[in-house]
Amino acid sequence: MRFLTTTLLSLAAKAAADFLPGLPSTPFTPTGGTLSSSLLSKIIVSSAFADSRDEAGQTLIPPTLHAFAMTFAQDLSSALKLDIPLELGDAPEKGSIFLTLADDTSIYKDAAGRETSEGYSLNVTADGVLITGASPLGAWWATRTLLQQLIVGDGELKLGYGTDSPGWGTRGMMLDIARHYYPAEFLIEMCAYMSFFKQNTFQLHLSDNLYNNVAIYSRERSLSLYAAFRLLSDDPALEGLNRRANESYTRDVFDDVQAKCAARGVTILPEIEAPGHALVISQWKPELGLSSDLSLLNISNPDTIPTVKKIWEIFLPWFHTKTVSIGADEYVDAALSEDALVAEYTRFVDEMNEYITSTSGKKVNIWGTFAPSVGGTVNKSVSIQHWANFEANPLYDFINNGYDVLNSGDYVYTVGKWSQSYGQELSLEFIFNGSPDGSPFSPNIFDRKNASNNAARDNALLLGHIAPQWNDYGPNATTVTEGYYQWRDGLPALADKQWGGEVAEADYQGLFSALQPLAPGQNLDQRIASIGPTIVEYDFKQERGRNGTAVKDLSGNNYHATSTCATGNEGAILAPSCNITTPLTQKGRNYTLSFAIKPTSDAKGAIFSGGDGGLWFGNGTVDAVMLFSGGNTYALNYTFPVGSWTNASLIGRGKQTFLDVGDGEPKEFLTIIGWNGAQFVWQPIAVEAPLARVGGSGFEGVISGMKLVDHA
Repeated sequence: MRFLTTTLLSLAAKAAADFLPGLPSTPFTPTGGTLSSSLLSKIIVSSAFADSRDEAGQTLIPPTLHAFAMTFAQDLSSALKLDIPLELGDAPEKGSIFLTLADDTSIYKDAAGRETSEGYSLNVTADGVLITGASPLGAWWATRTLLQQLIVGDGELKLGYGTDSPGWGTRGMMLDIARHYYPAEFLIEMCAYMSFFKQNTFQLHLSDNLYNNVAIYSRERSLSLYAAFRLLSDDPALEGLNRRANESYTRDVFDDVQAKCAARGVTILPEIEAPGHALVISQWKPELGLSSDLSLLNISNPDTIPTVKKIWEIFLPWFHTKTVSIGADEYVDAALSEDALVAEYTRFVDEMNEYITSTSGKKVNIWGTFAPSVGGTVNKSVSIQHWANFEANPLYDFINNGYDVLNSGDYVYTVGKWSQSYGQELSLEFIFNGSPDGSPFSPNIFDRKNASNNAARDNALLLGHIAPQWNDYGPNATTVTEGYYQWRDGLPALADKQWGGEVAEADYQGLFSALQPLAPGQNLDQRIASIGPTIVEYDFKQERGRNGTAVKDLSGNNYHATSTCATGNEGAILAPSCNITTPLTQKGRNYTLSFAIKPTSDAKGAIFSGGDGGLWFGNGTVDAVMLFSGGNTYALNYTFPVGSWTNASLIGRGKQTFLDVGDGEPKEFLTIIGWNGAQFVWQPIAVEAPLARVGGSGFEGVISGMKLVDHA
């Protein structure tokens, strides 16, 4: 059991009597005293409801109450080392955590006063814990509360009772995975992180392109510009649409992502973008693009809508959700009058809406583009994802005209690494002060300056809130995990406000510091357990003249390696035919990886590799030390001298990565970002320490040892 600081215990003690301190906070009436986790001997799932599922939520693959309970038990073990057995039963027992469903769900209300299946009741007595969910999903959110309280209370649960419900049904994040590929496991881990803080929706922007700067790009340049469609089908009708098979999701992979996210209460909301941001379709079928801008489909072309329908026909069965997004964002056509443009756009949306709803029963979401005031009268069964007040007034243009609205206002936009318009991290200032009166943000806030533009908190047409992260400048602007770090520190605070929580800014950092490291089901920080500051250390000179041997970890952590390389007086002799493998993969931010290296030829290849990254001694015809991450390289104006020893350190310091070879200031790895084809921007890059393998991919040389410490 992890013991918490005196500061955190003080925070728990001073919490308001009607709320438990958590992210989100939880309404609760304490009755005095505590229950120790050491007295909890079993988890009992009500036999009557064990196979029940939540049918009211957005997912089409909802877990059972028993399945949620199994995940909860695993979380207790992994996060808190509490190995509590699980069984079915008809009633609570002394020392049990009993999970059941409510007979009367009318007490669980959202902000609009409607019943919600995500509500729950929590009752902690000296005899045990009773969790009662409005549905299995509600019971799941109760387990998040219980897990957080065990952390905050250092294994002690306050005795008392409370009833909790989210204010809004859609709470989550959106990730642009079109202009930057993210491995499936990363998406799954992000769902786990979101779930711990009770977010329930992860929107995936599956198709898009870099900005098509028609002012300077030729048609040929547009046809080769970075664009991606991330789903990979073998249906002949779509042959050529996906040109990035190695950075895509097959149906099996996408099914796995959706299932593992649903297992933690998070629904994947898929988005396929058209008729704007659709260069990937025009690159596949150039005749469908507008001649003035190939990133925009020509809706007037009689083949355009049938082609988009065919894409949806093939992928609709992949999507295990009741709602999908067709994008429909930022569409223009200079050849049309404003009225004709809006009419064509409306026709596209309405035809796609009718097709999707009639063939699949799913609802359709679009980005707010043309308001009714300019003739954009799309069918009112289509929900509007508001993003910018300059596009439309979400209250007066959409809600007051009867449209459901999902708030994604650009106050919470983030853009990968650099932007002239938006930040790179969620703004805690906005989250805690984003209402016109300076009070915290909530999903009904569209305008932080003018309260008259904001919906009432109880407006029934307000669906909730999703915060987007865009990758406007493509895949080399950020690493995979930098996408996580843009959300890491602010997401729990935002989740509190999306739920309707009451966490104060003054209390947030204490709660975050306690809860974030123990969020179960993920290791996005890429932490490595260690008994001290030295995580792993190898002396490759120990087993001279032998290969196929174990290499002892001198740190005391027992991360022993295995070598298939010969060793000599100087160390392990690295060659393409051998390697040294470790039980580790990568170390996240704030590390120093020290090593002594002597290249014996100019053969290019990785010195260290692990996960999606590596440290390379050149690549192809490039003679430079470079970092490799997610298919992109970040090179220095430096290389290790052949035939000479270099004592080097790869240093990860916050958002920056350096190589120190003792000849002055450490050399910083930078990414060069293309800014819409007009100029370049240099920015830092944060790459994890690659640890899984030493050598084995072309490099020839000798390495005498390596040591990784947990600071920079």
